Amino acid sequence: MNPSRLFTASCTALVVTAMSFALRGAATASWVADLQLSNQQAGWINGSAFWGFTLAMIVGGPLVDSWGLRRILSVAFIGHAAGILLTVLAWDFWSLFAGTVLFGIANGSVEAACNPLVASLFPSNKTTKLNHFHVWFPGGIVIGGLTAFVFGKLGLPWQLQFATMLVPLACYGFLFFKQTFPQTERVQRGESTGSMFAACLSPGFLLMVGCMLLTAATELGPGQWMPSILEHAGVSGILVLVWITGLMAVGRMFAGPFVHNLSPIGMLIASAVVSALGLYAMSHTTGTMLFAAATVFAFGVCFFWPTMLGFVAENYPKTGALGLAIMGGAGMLSVSFVLPVIGAWYDAGISARTPAGAAPSGEALAAIQAAAGLEALGKVALLPTFLTVLFVALAIGRRRTAEVPARAA
Repeated sequence: MNPSRLFTASCTALVVTAMSFALRGAATASWVADLQLSNQQAGWINGSAFWGFTLAMIVGGPLVDSWGLRRILSVAFIGHAAGILLTVLAWDFWSLFAGTVLFGIANGSVEAACNPLVASLFPSNKTTKLNHFHVWFPGGIVIGGLTAFVFGKLGLPWQLQFATMLVPLACYGFLFFKQTFPQTERVQRGESTGSMFAACLSPGFLLMVGCMLLTAATELGPGQWMPSILEHAGVSGILVLVWITGLMAVGRMFAGPFVHNLSPIGMLIASAVVSALGLYAMSHTTGTMLFAAATVFAFGVCFFWPTMLGFVAENYPKTGALGLAIMGGAGMLSVSFVLPVIGAWYDAGISARTPAGAAPSGEALAAIQAAAGLEALGKVALLPTFLTVLFVALAIGRRRTAEVPARAA
């Protein structure tokens, strides 16, 4: 077994997953125009990737221990290849929908296998290494975003942009090929499947699943819409997304000191507060100042996903691979629902700002679209605001629970 090669392969597989997020976001406006879709339909297509992701996580999570990590990653490789090809060849709503679902299944298989793989490779440093692994989610979005920007400037079609993902796909297939994989931690400890399922029904774990619904929607929902919305607000939407995800990658790379100084729950409280402020700021500014607001948002959502997984892996270890799969699946499921909701808010905002019987175009239409889109992004700030209350209550509850045994002693 080569832990370094397995970790590198896992990171490369996550790059493919992340590139698809950026490329879908950049292609959304083209889909609406080329395939004559509404913004809400585009939201359903983008959301279908999260349905497939959730399906793979929920089904693949319990099978990681019995099937083994290699088979789950084989499903990921095949799904990525099929999803890329069908998306490139898509001709209408349903073909694009199907290709996106396949891609989502592949993305979920990567997450279902690689999270427990990283936890098994680095059992004494889970939260920090999971943050390092998840560097390549924003890192992959940066790669995909820059690809979309450069190819767009060159006038190259979105289909060719999606085809570029075949390169990292081939790389991670090669890196995983003929490698020996470790057993998951639950199997190493000799714990039964029944105990794993029972642990996943504990109130504390279920509360974290509920929180994951909101943290994932906050992090990933706005990002899928930013490229198309911000283009009308006087700035390159894809470059704003690249900026956000680049900052996230840097933050996750240096997550260790934050984990040790703030504690995971402290990081989650700070993340909720800052991300709410960032979304609110984005909804009240335009032009280059959007980069400043986006910076606040980036540091807010930076640690959400890996810290949620690390918190569960450290505090609810008996949930095993299934627990991590449920967390990831719940997060992606929530995004699948928030994307069309944001699209509907966007459409409603445009409709409300368009005079009856009028058909604005040019700068007038762009101004309406910018105002409606930014308003839709601002509404998402309600989610991290509610999360702040939940995380503070959780921190107080955990502190009181820890104090009771201390007093008894």
